[in-house]
Amino acid sequence: MSDGPPASPPVPSYDELAALVVSLRAQLVETAAALEQARVRIAELEAQVAKNSRNSAKPPSSDGLAKPPPKSLRKKTGRRPGGQGGHPGSTLRMLAEPDVRLRHEPGPCAGCGAGLAGRPVTRTERRQVFDLPELRPHVVEHQLIERECGCGTRTKAAHRRVDAPVQYGPRVAAAVVYLYSGQFLSQERTATALAELVGIPISAGTVGAMTARAAAGLDGFRDTVRGLLAAADVIGADETGLRVAGKLHWVHCARTDKYTLIDCHATRGSGGIDALGVLPAFGGVVVHDAWAPYDSYTGATHQLCVAHVLRELQAVVDAAPTGTWCWAAQAGDALVGPEHLALLPPRRRVDRVTGDRPAVGALL
Repeated sequence: MSDGPPASPPVPSYDELAALVVSLRAQLVETAAALEQARVRIAELEAQVAKNSRNSAKPPSSDGLAKPPPKSLRKKTGRRPGGQGGHPGSTLRMLAEPDVRLRHEPGPCAGCGAGLAGRPVTRTERRQVFDLPELRPHVVEHQLIERECGCGTRTKAAHRRVDAPVQYGPRVAAAVVYLYSGQFLSQERTATALAELVGIPISAGTVGAMTARAAAGLDGFRDTVRGLLAAADVIGADETGLRVAGKLHWVHCARTDKYTLIDCHATRGSGGIDALGVLPAFGGVVVHDAWAPYDSYTGATHQLCVAHVLRELQAVVDAAPTGTWCWAAQAGDALVGPEHLALLPPRRRVDRVTGDRPAVGALL
């Protein structure tokens, strides 16, 4: 073994160095491309994680425990919160003829302590309390009298709407349908509400039966609403999931500002939309959430729901670097601006630039 220094590696030739440079350059290009792909993928994953009900079509129920604080996508209008000028209010107003009047007499004189019985009334201050009457069942007994004729025949009175020894009246049925269908209580909660508020015991099954009877009488009404919607210039269409007997169904809806038609179907797509019966005959503008089956209705003009556009724009704003200008914010302002003008009372719809009322009125 030699004790001298190790031998130096051979010096590469020019051609070898050139080949090494070419190889490293190719590796650098591949690494840069892989890094760019990773960067794009990371951005996509970060965007997916950042999605919530405010900046996407995801329902609020999917936000989980990390749900963002409630924040409206509407922009500030500069107006104070509360009732706005020109908006109809619902303030209680005194009635000229109340149901009951209670007189409250003063005690002894606040000055000398003398009794005031029989002294002249100088002023009467009126105060009214609006309250509910005592809520308790109102029971009517129908006595069907039977009489015997001289011929020996016995004839009993009949009542076509009272055919059971004990039954619920039409007001109970109306309250059931209102709470269950109008206020979206469950059958159990509807029954509980009537029992606790009014003292009328009722079962969840009876709630369902009353609602089914009410729905059976709406065939002509549904056809009328369906026709009015099909003839409208603009309608909104939507669908949302609902559990029926533990299985996923879809609630389909078509509406204007005046009419609404709702139906429940086992499918979300064209089967459920056709069953609602509006879009197959519709030729106006339908506003929806870009669910693909809507596009198959070529007789209509399609508009993407502005609320969904605002959420998509909010997603772009959320992904932009903090403190920088983002075009999506300006686009959102442009979308909601006309809405703010439309919600103003007519006398306040003044063009912000020209002060021209007719011009704005024509736009709205």
